[in-house]
Amino acid sequence: MQCCILKYFPDVSVTYSFTNRTPEKKLSRAAFHWLQVQVDKLENVSVSADELAFLKTTCTYLSEEYLSFLSTFRLKPSTQLKLIFTPVEDTGKDTDIGDFRIHTEGLWIETILYEIPLLALISEAYFKFCDKDWSYAGQVDKAHHKGVTLLEEGCIFSEFGTRRRRDYHTQDLVLQGLRRAQDEATLNGWTGKLTGTSNVHFAMKHGLVPIGTVAHEWFMGVAAITNDYEHANEIALQYWTATFGEGVLGIALTDTFGTPAFLRAFKNELPQGITEKENSVVGQPRKTYAKVFAGVRQDSGDPLDFIRMMREFYDKEGIKEKKTIVFSDSLNLELCFKYKAAAEAQGFQPTFGVGTFLTNDFVRGTSGEKSTPLNIVIKIASASGRNAVKISDNIGKNTGDKSTVEEVKQRLGYQEKSWAGGDEKTRWGQPGAR
Repeated sequence: MQCCILKYFPDVSVTYSFTNRTPEKKLSRAAFHWLQVQVDKLENVSVSADELAFLKTTCTYLSEEYLSFLSTFRLKPSTQLKLIFTPVEDTGKDTDIGDFRIHTEGLWIETILYEIPLLALISEAYFKFCDKDWSYAGQVDKAHHKGVTLLEEGCIFSEFGTRRRRDYHTQDLVLQGLRRAQDEATLNGWTGKLTGTSNVHFAMKHGLVPIGTVAHEWFMGVAAITNDYEHANEIALQYWTATFGEGVLGIALTDTFGTPAFLRAFKNELPQGITEKENSVVGQPRKTYAKVFAGVRQDSGDPLDFIRMMREFYDKEGIKEKKTIVFSDSLNLELCFKYKAAAEAQGFQPTFGVGTFLTNDFVRGTSGEKSTPLNIVIKIASASGRNAVKISDNIGKNTGDKSTVEEVKQRLGYQEKSWAGGDEKTRWGQPGAR
C-alpha cells in the first residue's frame, strides 16, 4: 500500500485512531511508560542492505522507485504520534491503571507503517506488566500441533499474527513450530501447505514467503480523498492494478463498504491500457477485475453467506475458473475445517490467514483458564481533511465517524445484517473459559 501511495498520493495528510474493543483491559502507568520508550525507539529503525536485497528478490512486485524510497525512510514518532494515559484513579504510582489513547498524524506515505508495530507493542506492554500469569512453555509444540492438524487436513494457510501477538518471542516460537509442521507435511506428502507469514522480518529469518493482502486502509483512504464512495472501490482497484499489474497481489478485500457495493465495482472492466500487457495485445477481449483477480478475502460477516454470495456472483459473471477465497476473520482449527468444506463444495480454493489463534493462545499459569488477548485496532480516521470510515459486513466492525458511516450507508444503499458470531469483545474466548 505504501508503494501505491508513493505513486498516487505522496502529499496526502492523514490521521489514525486507536480503538480498544476490550476496554476492561487497561494499561498500568508502568506499562504505558514502557510503551512510550519503545515508541520513541521507532525513530531509530531503518532498512538494512540485506533486508533491501531480500525485498528485491522476494517481493519482485515492488518498484525500484519504492525500494529507493524505503532505503532512506524513517519514522518520526516524536512529531507524528501522541500517546495519552488517563488513570482511573490518579495516585501518581506506577501501579495506577488507566485508559490509553494514541493519535497519529502526518503524511499518509510516512505514517502508514505505524499500525502493526504500535498494536504489537501495546499487546506486549499489557502482558509484560498487567497480565503476567502465563509463560512461553509449550508454545512451539502447541503451534506445531496446530500446523500438523491443518496440514494433514489439506489446509493451505499463512501466519497473520503480528498485530495481536503476545510479544515478539511468542511469534518467533510459533513460526518455529509451524516450520517443523511444514517439514513433516513435505516428508509425508500431505496436501496442506504453510504458504508464508505476513511478517516480512520473520519471513526472512525463517526462510518463508512474505504473504498478505491489501488492507481496508487502501479503500478507506481512496474513498476519503476522492469523496466518491459510489466509485471508491473501483478507483482503488484501478490504482492497485496499475501499480502492480494483472494477476499480481491478486486477492481483493471485499468488505470495506460492504461486499455488495464492492461486487458492483468488481464486475466492471479494467480501463484500456491500464497495464503494459493490456497495451500490447490488440483485439483482446476486455477484462473485468473479477476475472483478473485470483480471488477475494473474507474478513467480516457470516463466512457461509459470503461463500454463497461469491458463488452466485462468479456464476452470473460467467467466470468458470477456480477462484480463491482467503478467510482471515478470527480463525481457529474448527472454523478452518468448516469453511474449507463449505468453500470446496462451492468450487472455490479456500486458504486461511490465521493470526491471533496462533500468536496469542495462552492459559493462566495458576488456573489453566484461557488468558484472553486484547482486541485492539488502529484505523485510518481521515485523509485530505475528510473522515475515513469502514462499514464492513457486520456492525461490530464499523469504524470511524458515526455520522459519516451513516451517510455512506445511505449513499451506497447498504443493508444491515445481523450475525451471531459478530461480537468483537469475545472473539478469542471468554475470560475464565478453559
